This record gives sequence, structure tokens and C-alpha cells, in this order.
Amino acid sequence: MAQRRDEIPFPAWGDVPSVAVAAASLLHAAGRVATEPELLDAGLTVVGDCLDARHVAVCVAAGGRWRRVAEWENPVGDEVRSTVPRELLADCLDGGQPLARGSWKVAVMDGQTGIARHVLAVGTDAPLRHVEAAAAALGDALRHVRQRGHETRRCRRMEAILEIAQQWYGTHDTQTLLVRMAEAATSLLDADRSSIFLWDRATGTLVARPALGVEGNVLRVDADKGIVGQVVSTGEPRSVNRQDDSSQIDRTVDTMLDYTTETLLCVPIDSPSGRRLGAFEVLNKRQGDFTDEDQCDLLGLARHAAVALENTQHLEKLLSVNRQLVDEAAADAEMMGRSPAIEALQSTVRRVAPTDLAILVLGENGTGKEVLSRSVHYLSPRRDQPFIAVNCAALTETLLESELFGHEKGAFTDAHQARAGKFELASGGTLLLDEIGDMSPGGQAKLLRVLEEKIVVRVGGSTPIHTEVRVIAATNQNLAELVRQNKFREDLYYRLNVVTLELPPLRERGDDILLLAEQFLDRFCRRAGRRPPKLSAAARKRLLAHPWPGNVRELRNLMERLAFLLPGDRVEADDLAFILSPNSRSESAVDPNLPLTKATRQFQIDYIQQAVDGARGNMSDAAQRLGLHRSNLYRKMRQLGMEEEERGQVSMARNRRHGPSGAWHD
Repeated sequence: MAQRRDEIPFPAWGDVPSVAVAAASLLHAAGRVATEPELLDAGLTVVGDCLDARHVAVCVAAGGRWRRVAEWENPVGDEVRSTVPRELLADCLDGGQPLARGSWKVAVMDGQTGIARHVLAVGTDAPLRHVEAAAAALGDALRHVRQRGHETRRCRRMEAILEIAQQWYGTHDTQTLLVRMAEAATSLLDADRSSIFLWDRATGTLVARPALGVEGNVLRVDADKGIVGQVVSTGEPRSVNRQDDSSQIDRTVDTMLDYTTETLLCVPIDSPSGRRLGAFEVLNKRQGDFTDEDQCDLLGLARHAAVALENTQHLEKLLSVNRQLVDEAAADAEMMGRSPAIEALQSTVRRVAPTDLAILVLGENGTGKEVLSRSVHYLSPRRDQPFIAVNCAALTETLLESELFGHEKGAFTDAHQARAGKFELASGGTLLLDEIGDMSPGGQAKLLRVLEEKIVVRVGGSTPIHTEVRVIAATNQNLAELVRQNKFREDLYYRLNVVTLELPPLRERGDDILLLAEQFLDRFCRRAGRRPPKLSAAARKRLLAHPWPGNVRELRNLMERLAFLLPGDRVEADDLAFILSPNSRSESAVDPNLPLTKATRQFQIDYIQQAVDGARGNMSDAAQRLGLHRSNLYRKMRQLGMEEEERGQVSMARNRRHGPSGAWHD
């Protein structure tokens, strides 16, 4: 049934309120016909009743063809009025004025908008002014319906654009992102295909991706040609529709792709900072031409595309730099050598690196325990995550707990701000606990708990922090013997000693000494900006004869000094004399009749004293020469009973440099 007049919210229309109400009823019904089609018939009935019409039609002219959007016939007896003449409709559209011919009255519904497309035709005896008023009411209602539909479509499209943009921001690969952008624009604008043209300033070309039908899915065009070139140059959107001049379309691309461009819409892609990145192009709308609304939507997509592209390209650059740094670090951490012991060790490392097994690295000072640990890290799936090394011997128990587990602000006197511990910093990666044999009993107990629970609590805090860390422990001591002496926790020993990797001393590696010497020399000469010098036969013999108490670290330091200080392009035996002197105490002062243990002890005493003499009593410099941490040098001297000699040497060096009363700084 028709709606009651007082139920229809519509303004009065002068002397024809009933016609206006009827017209409003019709358009109200037409606007809701998608969900309540029965209202359309009800509205037409009201119009027919009010105008006493035999036939009512709302006709639309589109491309010279007519179609009816609403029609109602009211038979009088057996007679039905004939269809409205097309000539009358055409004349009404041409003149924009209401016309009457016979019983037909016609009036333009939306002439006020300047788009004379809809015409109301009524077969009635009512005055023409009634029909004109009805047409005006219908036209006004039609504009409201259009506006409401436009706003609804805009809201839906904006929702679609935001959903599309959210998917783009989660894409971290440029090629995948470009394909998704093209697919989204094609679907949203109901087009045949689309491409994103990125501006390659270095070559002066625009690179289109994706480019369907092109080998490699990449198309390059000159940046100053075609519609796309104009858009990139001017920053202004451009469109070409079927009725427009299409001579500006670059047909060479159509020929190349065996494709015909009929309609085109192109907008610039500008970054938030204003930098021109390229252009967004959509081709061949499937129905009709590209509209201003389509252009607005594509501009919205382009704004989101610019942000997503910059973010993705920036992330790819960071990842590329990170991979390069990781590869360089991995190359520096490679275990070099061809001796059987090293090759066997390399084979074991390749097997255990991909696992999460705990590893215990054993070896003398300077044999490369940290290098081996880094090699394990960079051969593992954790290679892109942090590698953190902690020297347990250099920290007291209190400092060790703060260093490993972190602390909260105010936890102790110098805790001015919260700080994450090494376990947190290494989360997802590898933590090397160097000199684990020197860790205090209290530190061992706390470390064991963290290894078992994978939970750390900062000093002064109470919040449990989960960590996922692979732990590698390293030491130059015999942990098994320390366990027997109750100096190292047995449960922690078994927790760390799942896989043992033992590094042989350099003196047992044969020709690896020469291989390492040449590689170190080449590396440091590149840093010094010079060609690496060659090792003479005498120098090679001298290197092989040296016992290398400082192991690989000593050899590395020697090659570094040669790279920067050697004046010539050839290393002779004499060039090694100031370090590997045949008359030095490190090689000749030991009595050959002594037992091996005493001879070894005497050699270490003489060699350390030589380093202290060479450093003129500066213990930091002496430790560096020996390839040791300063704390480890002091500990080694105490083990060898060198405390008195150390003090005497330091005092002597001070007197030589500053006199008996001069100040001396270590």
C-alpha cells in the first residue's frame, strides 16, 4: 500500500502539494527499491491517483538510447495508453522545457543540474504545470538519492582503500608490494590492468611493474614520453576517455605488448616529503569512462602506496646492509687452517652449529676461542641475531650479576637508569661466556638457574624476563679438574659441556702458521692501503721455529705491526728479530737440562718479563703485546710467582722515565 501523506517527510510545493507528495513518495520508493521493491509500485500508484494519469514513466537518455527506470499503466476499461513518443522526449531534452502533445505531458526532472538526462512523462489530462511541479519534485528527490548513494559508495571505497593499505604496510618485499598494488587498483576501479611506474633518475627512465606480457615482468620507458611522462613531470593527474583525443597515448607500448589502450587514468606517486617516486596508471575501465571519483580514489591509493613503498625500500636497504655486515663478520670469524686438527674441528662445527646444543670451547689463551664461537654463531640460524661476549674473569660477582641479568634504576649506588643485561641483549642470538672457569660460586648458581628456566630477573627488579639464548662457554682451564677440586659446580659443568670443542695451540698446527700469517698480513695491509709484503724463506723458517706462547693472537698482532711498520715489500728474518729475537730470554735462557714442567714455567716467566721490559713497565701495553687481558696477565704472573719481579720491574721503569720521585701511570 502507498504511504500516507503525513508519513512522508517532504516540503510543501505551493499550489500542487498533492503532486509533490506523490512525487516524493515515488522517489522515496525508488531510492529503497533494492531492499523494499514493493514500495516502487506503491509510489507509482500514488502518482497515478494524484495526476489521474493513464501512463507514467521516468525515462533516461544514455548514449542516444532510452530506458525506463519506472513505469506505471492505468487501464481505462479495455484501453491502455500508448508508450510515450521518443520524439517528444528528445524535444523536451533539447529545449529543456516542459512540453504537451495530445494527452502526453513531459518535463525534465534534473535540468537544474545542467545534465538533462531524466524526463518524467505522464499521460494525463492534468495541467502541464502539475507535471512540471511533479518533475521538479522528483528531480530534487533524485539528487538526494544520488548524493546518498555517492556518500555510501565513497564510504565503502574509503573502507576498501584503508583495508588495502593495511595489507600493503605488512608487505616487506618491493616486488610483492607492487603486484599487490596493481591488483588492488584494478579491482577497486573495475579496470583491465594497472601498473606502478617508478622513476629511475640515474637512467632517466620509468620502470613499470608489473608489466604483463613483458619478459621479466618489467617495462622501461623514457621519462619524458606519453601520459605517464607528463604526470611524472608535472605532478598533475591525467585521464583519457573514449571521447577524448587519444593521440597523446604512447602507442609504441601498445604495439610492444599487443594491447589496445582505450581509457587511461594516471596519477603521481609522491612521498610524504614531496619527493616524486613515480606514477600510478590504470587502463581500460570495463564499464564506461574513468570519473572524477575514480581519480580521487586512485590518488588516495597513490598516497598510501608512496608511504608503503618508502617503508619497504627503507627496510630492504637496512636488511641488505645488515646482511652485508653479517657476511663480513662471518668472514672474519672463519676458522682458517688446513691442519688435520683444524679440519676435524671445522667439520664438527658445521654439524653442531645448526643446533641449539650448549658448547664448551677449550684452548690456551690466544688460540681463537672467541673466533670459533663466532663461527658457530654465523653458521647457525641465529646469524642475523646478536652475538654478545662477556669476559667472566674481568668482573666481580656483583658486577657479573648486573652485567648478565641487568639492573633497575636505583638498584645500587651507580644505577642511575635501568639497563638490560647481556642475556636480554643476546635474546634470539648467542651469548659467549668467556673465562667461565673464573666465575664465582655465587655467579655459577645464578647462571645455572637462568640456563634451566630461561628466565632472568634484573638486579633490584621482580619482573621475570624470558630469554631465548644459545650459550657458548669458553675457558683455558681444565673444568673437570676444577669440578674435582670443588671449585666449579658439577651440575653447571654438565649443563655447559654438551659438546666440547678443543682448539689446538698454534705450535701444533704446522704450516697453518704460514697460512695464517699471510692472511693476517694481507688483511692488515688492505687497511693500511699498501700491497702486502712477501715472506722470505728465512722469515718463514723463523715463524715455524717460534713456539708461539701467545698462539694465534700473538701471530695476529705481529702481522699487524709488520703491515703498518715494515718499510719494504719483503719480510726478512731480520725484520722479526725485534720480536722473535734468537738471543731473547723467551727462546734461549731456559736450561735444556730442566724437566719439561720447570722449563715451561721458566720460559713463561722469561717471556712475560721480556714483554714487560719491551713495554717499559706499562702493564696494559705488555698485556696487549702478549695478547692477554690485563687482569689475566696479573693472574698469570701470580701463578708463576712473579709478584716481586712485577713490582721491581714497574719501579725500575718508573725511575727510568720520570726519576725516583716522578709520577708514573700504568
